[in-house]
Amino acid sequence: MFSPQGPSLRELAVQALSSVERGYDLLAPKFDHTPFRTPDSVLDAVTAALRRIGPFRDGLDVCCGTGAGVGVLRQVCEGGVTGVDFSAGMLAVAREHVRPGPPRVAWVRADARALPFRPVFDLAVSLGAFGHFLPRELPGLFAQVHSVLRPGGCFAFPVVAPPRTGSPLSCLLLGFDLVMRVRNAVWRPPFVMYYRAVRFGDLLRALEGAGFRVELHPLPEFGRRRDGSPRVRMAVARRRP
Repeated sequence: MFSPQGPSLRELAVQALSSVERGYDLLAPKFDHTPFRTPDSVLDAVTAALRRIGPFRDGLDVCCGTGAGVGVLRQVCEGGVTGVDFSAGMLAVAREHVRPGPPRVAWVRADARALPFRPVFDLAVSLGAFGHFLPRELPGLFAQVHSVLRPGGCFAFPVVAPPRTGSPLSCLLLGFDLVMRVRNAVWRPPFVMYYRAVRFGDLLRALEGAGFRVELHPLPEFGRRRDGSPRVRMAVARRRP
């Protein structure tokens, strides 16, 4: 699962026994060599989909990590781009990775549950961060994103169809979540990282409750499942004018 440049088993153990913030500070230098980074295929598909519904002026990457989403925003936004994350280590790596040039990029260290911005963005994205929030925290998170978007602004993120129940991948993700729950029951501080805690229907209801109108755009690059449903969609939540 990890390249030779990725973290060792010992490093992963130390990170897993830390808080989320401290764990990602430690993981940051090797994060892009782990399966936790959003694959380039997903980034490219999201970029293409956003181009079809744009243009946009100012963009925000929520929980930006090492800056993968900022790279997407720089391709679809004509104004400024901002990456926000609460891990100083992740932001340090992001600053090193993102090349200089237009559009301008700002990096802000902050908790996504208390975003320090006015409604100045036309587009917000988030790539793979929802597993770090408990289901009960999502309504507040989405309300924060809603509050920093201009009227008519969009909050976009990819949604991968869940694996078939009983499949090897489904069992792997379920096992990971169970291990994390046991870890958090016996060890403090907690490390919130769950793959199967958030259900798609709950996600949509939380977005609508925060004041968004939600659209689902299939990403054709990933094809369809046997039942005809898309393997990957992009959710586009629009702040009502």
